[in-house]
Amino acid sequence: MALLSFVAGSLMTTRLADIDQARADSNRIFELRIYHAVPGKLPSLESRFRDTASKLLDKHDLHAVGYWVPEDAPASGNTFIYILAHPSREEAKKNWDAMFADPAFQEMMKSEQADKLVEKVDVTYMQPTDFSPMK
Repeated sequence: MALLSFVAGSLMTTRLADIDQARADSNRIFELRIYHAVPGKLPSLESRFRDTASKLLDKHDLHAVGYWVPEDAPASGNTFIYILAHPSREEAKKNWDAMFADPAFQEMMKSEQADKLVEKVDVTYMQPTDFSPMK
């Protein structure tokens, strides 16, 4: 009987821990960023992300899910897309603010002023649906 009670208690504890973890993850959001590059500058923009920007994002806990370029024209020539995952919208703001204050980021932005790579950036924060495979 003691063994049965122990097993039942263990199963209940495991189940409650899973529920708590699901609640903790329920605030997780994703950020879709679409960069519209200056014509002819997409390769330079990709290099900037490959060599500098992705390292700065990591440094400031801005976790990239992935980076993409469209296959089909007209977007294939000037569009760079990436998605970030954040624990919450508040954490996203805190981490972006820290990156914007970083001297390395400010230096990167000075080079952007000298050799403009981006015409426009679209930003969309997204929360997963209850049936989304990624949460």
